[in-house]
Amino acid sequence: MPPLLDNKNPTANSVFEPSALLREARRQKGISALDVPSVCILDPDGDIVRHLKAAGRAHPAKDWPCYHTDLYTFTICGQMAGIVGCAVGAPFAVLVAEELFASGCRLLISMTSAGQITPAAKLPYFVVIDRALRDEGTSYHYALPSEYSDADPELIATATQALKAKDVKAVTGTSWTTDAPFRETEEAIAAARSKGILAVEMEAAALYAFARARHRKVLCLAHVTNTMAVADQDFEKGEANGTIDALCVLEAIIGAA
Repeated sequence: MPPLLDNKNPTANSVFEPSALLREARRQKGISALDVPSVCILDPDGDIVRHLKAAGRAHPAKDWPCYHTDLYTFTICGQMAGIVGCAVGAPFAVLVAEELFASGCRLLISMTSAGQITPAAKLPYFVVIDRALRDEGTSYHYALPSEYSDADPELIATATQALKAKDVKAVTGTSWTTDAPFRETEEAIAAARSKGILAVEMEAAALYAFARARHRKVLCLAHVTNTMAVADQDFEKGEANGTIDALCVLEAIIGAA
């Protein structure tokens, strides 16, 4: 066993709990307890948050106690949702997820950019991630070693059916969650492709491990926008940096959830 896995006991209680951190943050900041919306979104790129703010649709939640992020609220499908931008990478995403669920979230959707591993459509397109290949990091604190972190099958079925009904360009499949985006070597990419993996991203395996361990509802989506810059004109996400399409995907899923 590699040293990475030493002292990892996913069933042991943690000394440090998100509710305790939030309690002390509220005390220090002199703010009241906040119930976040039941549906919240992680937007690692921050493009959705910036678009909603520019359109006057997103408003800051002034009593959000997190030390590291800003929470905004906006209306989607006739209900209020929360959204946090720029929580990139597995440890950061799970930290924010813990805090959101400790504050009243009931469903968390992550919408992250991803690089193409196995072509599934013409770029850009969306992947509903049904499982994620695990790499180093956060997921081993939440789940015993295994090759993949699996999503909730019911959430995957709901999302897949909702997107099909809305005729959204999306596929369902597997991603690879890397902790080192600039170490996507030819060998690693070939190995991932041999497993039928569609895309590489930075959060899903950890979020799904967290979801299973904590009995939370988490759905991870990948917006496949690039071939890791091996060709010119890469990373083009679409209209308004892809936010128009991303919001259509979110509307379809939230409306069906």
